[in-house]
Amino acid sequence: MVTLAGSYGPARAADPEIKLGFAKCAHCVPMGLTPQLAKGVAIDATAFTSGNDVLTALVSKSVDIAQVTYLHFVTALDKGFDIVAISGEVNGGSELLSAPALGLKADDWDGLKKLVAARKQAGTPLRVAASRGNAQDLHMRGVLATHGINPDKDVQFINIPNPADHAAALQRNEVDLVSTVEPFASQIRMNGAGKHFDFPYDQAAGKLTNLIVTRSDVIRAKPQAVQSTVDAVVALVGKLKTDQGMWVGAIAKYTALDPRIAAAALDNAYPDYAMYQKQTLAIARMMKDLHYVSTDVSAQIPSHMDYSFLARSTGKTPADLGQ
Repeated sequence: MVTLAGSYGPARAADPEIKLGFAKCAHCVPMGLTPQLAKGVAIDATAFTSGNDVLTALVSKSVDIAQVTYLHFVTALDKGFDIVAISGEVNGGSELLSAPALGLKADDWDGLKKLVAARKQAGTPLRVAASRGNAQDLHMRGVLATHGINPDKDVQFINIPNPADHAAALQRNEVDLVSTVEPFASQIRMNGAGKHFDFPYDQAAGKLTNLIVTRSDVIRAKPQAVQSTVDAVVALVGKLKTDQGMWVGAIAKYTALDPRIAAAALDNAYPDYAMYQKQTLAIARMMKDLHYVSTDVSAQIPSHMDYSFLARSTGKTPADLGQ
């Protein structure tokens, strides 16, 4: 079990309880440390297989606060769900990896475009995998489009819901290219199942990945507990910037991967509690253009990003925090 030194400890049993959900990826699992950083609230933190599962838990009221992604936030608004973003957490964590047999060099987009065209012409389109609905799927689709590859028409998309299965799919020659999340990207590189091709950040979402979200009924019923949870997230981000050992320990605990893989994953992760509204609007438009959502929810976004908790936690203005 990961422990933290210093004055931080578990909240008292009498404190208000918040049920918190997070996904099992390198930039998500540090949320499992928030109970140890919490003051004035008892946080019950639960790990889920993917961000899709976390969002489902939030909207079904199984959890009160959830770590999801900007993609999940926009998707939830598109579906009419009650969702409010209250903090950032960690960004980055995405990587495109190719099967070694393809012989692709890193960042060789011209080579990839030629390969995609040849495979399409031959009737055997390039098989590109991701976990449908996760940030890495959106990053992949956006960066392919940026480089002139239509993700809906030029390649065959393979949905592998659990990112932990991406390495095996490459090893079994079931896919040619995968857009995956850390620490599974580092696992693929380090065991030779795939080669680095690109960090897929050349699209509207950039490196933005994680958001901490809740529902309006939770804010009304437990405003101070929500505030204390955001305080814990801000404290967590500060810890992650200075204590990589704590972060590696969390990854190893929740994914059971070698600590060397966990350490490598941190090269592609960026702790940041800000919420970037302008970029979120661009993400929403990109998701509509890519047919990821049925409507452009840009007009709804400002009213569903509540900066008040983050502002109180940090002493910064909403403008300083990305509004």
